[in-house]
Amino acid sequence: AMAAPGQNLAVVVHRAGDLRLENRPIPEPGPNEVLLRMHSVGICGSDVHYWQHGRIGDFVVKDPMVLGHEASGTVVKVGSGVTHLKPGDRVAIEPGVPREVDEFCKKGRYNLSPTIFFCATPPDDGNLCRYYKHSASYCYKLPDNVTFEEGALIEPLSVAIHACKRAGVTLGSKVFVSGSGPIGLVNVLVAKMMGAAAVVITGKS
Repeated sequence: AMAAPGQNLAVVVHRAGDLRLENRPIPEPGPNEVLLRMHSVGICGSDVHYWQHGRIGDFVVKDPMVLGHEASGTVVKVGSGVTHLKPGDRVAIEPGVPREVDEFCKKGRYNLSPTIFFCATPPDDGNLCRYYKHSASYCYKLPDNVTFEEGALIEPLSVAIHACKRAGVTLGSKVFVSGSGPIGLVNVLVAKMMGAAAVVITGKS
């Protein structure tokens, strides 16, 4: 059945093997948040893993959780403190938002903060839904020439940029990438962009 326009259908994992399409309330953005109408959400290996196994390491699905963290959408409402975004803006989402200014944040490594909010990492809900609220500071306006689909892929692209920077890839580098899934492929693209002279990739098939 088709959902009414006001409904917020969400893909929710309850436990290993138990995935449901549910209607969730449309959230109200706080002062520093925006409400987004979601457009494109990638399916990550982690989403599949939580659905099939109910956990990744120490992160265990104990309560129903909305999946999805590689995402883009359109701003439909802004909180009272938001100045850089307005309704109608197309944005990409950075899924990790620190909850406190700890030592990692002070060093600029906020992604390592143990208390970070991260979309679709238990117990935090993700954004594979129709409407989703997120910290406005972690929503990035997309240029007109970047599609929603490309916007959703900025998150996996950032993984590869980080990996290639850590590996010191530069002009003339010879690079080996182990694994030819989406993250492996995007690492090949970034390594080439950073000037690698030779890139070798291996995969199972």
